Amino acid sequence: MGKIKYFSEDIDVQNKTLILRLDLNVPLNDKKIQDENRILASLPFLKDLIKKKAKIIIISHLGRPKGVKNSELSLSPVYKYLKEKLETSVYFFMGEINQETKNKFSYLKEGEIILLENIRFFKEETENDDNFAKELASLGDVYINDAFSCSHRKQASIHKITKYVKESYAGPLLKQEVESINSIIQNKKEPVTCIIGGSKISTKINVITNLIKNVNNIIIVGAMANNFLTFKGFKIGKSLIEKDSKETIKNIYTEAKKYNCNIFIPEDCSVSTNFENSGEIKQLNSIDKNEMILDIGPKTLKSIESIIDQSNTVLWNGPAGYFENRNFSSGTLAIAKKISERTAKKSLISILGGGDTISAINNSKDKFVFTHLSTAGGAFLEFLEGKDLPGLNVLK
Repeated sequence: MGKIKYFSEDIDVQNKTLILRLDLNVPLNDKKIQDENRILASLPFLKDLIKKKAKIIIISHLGRPKGVKNSELSLSPVYKYLKEKLETSVYFFMGEINQETKNKFSYLKEGEIILLENIRFFKEETENDDNFAKELASLGDVYINDAFSCSHRKQASIHKITKYVKESYAGPLLKQEVESINSIIQNKKEPVTCIIGGSKISTKINVITNLIKNVNNIIIVGAMANNFLTFKGFKIGKSLIEKDSKETIKNIYTEAKKYNCNIFIPEDCSVSTNFENSGEIKQLNSIDKNEMILDIGPKTLKSIESIIDQSNTVLWNGPAGYFENRNFSSGTLAIAKKISERTAKKSLISILGGGDTISAINNSKDKFVFTHLSTAGGAFLEFLEGKDLPGLNVLK
């Protein structure tokens, strides 16, 4: 396959109508935006297009309404936020999308924006419906996908729309995501270390298997590490564990040996009898049967910091412990601090992905510096697996 076609600064968009697919899927509580980061990330490109006098139609989604209109998942709060932040006319379209829609948008002037209501209110979106994609495409002259997080989906506004638009491009945020992940897989600056956490090994087995072939070190943390500790013969009390993972872990170690990739697992931990208490540091051979592993211990942290110091690239996906309780967030925040310090000195390329990792960092009062912070979730993991994402494939 060819390379992805990226939107370029010198493409003339004056008086052209652009269909811009963004990820404005922000968390809401009582119709108030809780985290503005995804919108803020899109603003520089929007402002640039306004300056270039393009007419802009924004498509986005919010949550999973499954083709049903749901006022709780309306993009109305996002519309109000954009109106405040952008020095142009911003309109909100809540109507049907059909052959008449294009005529209804004839009022749009250069540098102005129409935000469509949640595209997933239409079942045809998630069904990747051909006619719906055609109707979406008829709204503009140029299509730009700047929603990497949705690009693993075969959906009308991501995938089939490109079939009916003359010009299709990837936007700057999508480019940043692809280049960041490629800095681990293709254009890597070795040694490369990956810190993989989370609760289930089954959801990340393909990621780990693909990374083994491309990186020097893999550090396993979080509840996922419990499976590795059990495999090594340690008693882990009532810690969270996934059934039937023995063969999977055996294969991981076999592959790691084959590709000369070091697998690192915790050496000590912080335990408790429940999720609400404070923790006690224990060695792996002294965990009681009524205790749970909820964070990494100081010895483990020291080893992780040493590996980070010897690395030129670090990918991190998944927290080191049960960060929701502050008593078990110290491992995660200490790793974040170490990566941030090295990144700030320009001696480390750091890529962070995954909702829980970012939540843990956002919960901290510390200000961290990373090369790239991905909010892409599923698309991030699938791209790491080496999959050809449908939304990117159609832009090649």
